[in-house]
Amino acid sequence: MTSLPVSPADALDSLLAGNRRFVAGAPRHPNQDAARRAELAPAQKPFAVLLGCSDSRLAAEIIFDQGLGDLFVVRTAGHVLGPEVLGSIEYGTSVLDCRLVVVLGHDSCGAVAAARAAVEGGLPAGGYVRDVVERVTPSVLAARAAGLTSDSDHIDAHIQHTVDLLLDRSRVLADQVAAGHTGVVGLAYQLSEGNARLVTSHGIPDTAETTALSA
Repeated sequence: MTSLPVSPADALDSLLAGNRRFVAGAPRHPNQDAARRAELAPAQKPFAVLLGCSDSRLAAEIIFDQGLGDLFVVRTAGHVLGPEVLGSIEYGTSVLDCRLVVVLGHDSCGAVAAARAAVEGGLPAGGYVRDVVERVTPSVLAARAAGLTSDSDHIDAHIQHTVDLLLDRSRVLADQVAAGHTGVVGLAYQLSEGNARLVTSHGIPDTAETTALSA
């Protein structure tokens, strides 16, 4: 197998370096050839779990310039959590030994917009979409209680809430973070610019790179 990041910080650096290449229009498209496909056939060993929104504009391997076998991706509308999602993330860190978990949100998120509409105008969603909206609503209420009004503030609040909920509900992941084995970060992706901005971090040493990203 090809060399992998050996720490949560290395894993984050690898993702952010790939995102910079994507933003600059100079992706390397690594690990996307026939040799990589053959290499992975017996087993996979991704270096990061990525819980992202299902939005079609948020393809993780593309925006982070990664390839086959690099990321263990879980996607739901509004990156909402349920038992299947939690189990998938724990599988990624416990069985596949991923060193990083990323919660990836983005601007112009339809799930956040629907939750804001439901809170502000009492406009309920139908079918199972209502379940998605209800899971995003606590983030919207928290943002409103803090006096936040902008789209980016609501997106950040929802990313923060998802990370907090993930660590609260998954004792397995919380213990891995406490032991220094795994890091958890929240990133906000900007659709027009293509860059991922750091919102929150657990289990990652404060480096100049991550500090600059959060500024």
